[in-house]
Amino acid sequence: MLDNNVLHKKVKDILYSLTGITLAENKDIMISNRLHKLQRDTKYSGDINNLLNAIENGSYTIEFINSFTTNKTHFFREDFHFTDLKDRILPEFSKSGEEIKMYCSASSTGEEPYSMAMTVFEAQEETNRKISASILATDIDTNVLQYAANGVYRFSKSSKEFPEWIKPQKYFKKRVNKTLSTEEILIKVKPEVQRMVTFKVMNLNDSTYPHENNHFDVIFCRNVLIYFSSEDQNIILRKLFSHLKMGGTLYLGHSENPHDLINFVKRVGQNIFIKTKELH
Repeated sequence: MLDNNVLHKKVKDILYSLTGITLAENKDIMISNRLHKLQRDTKYSGDINNLLNAIENGSYTIEFINSFTTNKTHFFREDFHFTDLKDRILPEFSKSGEEIKMYCSASSTGEEPYSMAMTVFEAQEETNRKISASILATDIDTNVLQYAANGVYRFSKSSKEFPEWIKPQKYFKKRVNKTLSTEEILIKVKPEVQRMVTFKVMNLNDSTYPHENNHFDVIFCRNVLIYFSSEDQNIILRKLFSHLKMGGTLYLGHSENPHDLINFVKRVGQNIFIKTKELH
């Protein structure tokens, strides 16, 4: 049996080779917990090092990725980005009648792309015009993508997830599960919201992406770059940028920056960037 330091280094190396994700030095407890989860998910009863050897040789890679990716999110996280989308971008598409093509590059359990879709419906109501929109939402974790496609979430009455301009009852059906001791409120995304979003598996660390150049009007890449090294963040951003139309908008997370893109964009708000030039 390998000691923990060697074992954890092996996990980090495998994770980087499969996903490009870099784990910080202070993640030992997290790694141990997720190794236990990996053993449960694979039903592997042997030595953990043998399991890691099997993963290096191509077995259990989906289970490994699903165990070690982080999926923290909620509806309308950093809601000023959705306000910008509603007030600045979508009215232009309501006037032109063109379809707006949007990409959520780290969809996790689906709250972000569904928030994008709800924002489109709100903009339609405000402009009193139909807006044609499509949203591609990708993630590397197959479990969270299935969760997202199901579109069922727990709801807390004390939740502050939704901004004042969103009324959740317009976009969700409510279901209450009662037991002797608790009352759980579940909400399911309505079909018209779900139809706007297409979920697919994709690895941001892949050398190329399966999108056309200059295809998207809007790209959300928020709170995912933090899991990559600075060098790899830059590589990912450059790839994403090639798929953003001239004049399109890139939204980044609150602690992320545009790296090499800085001279090719115009900042118009808090981590809101408009593409002004193509990369060389």
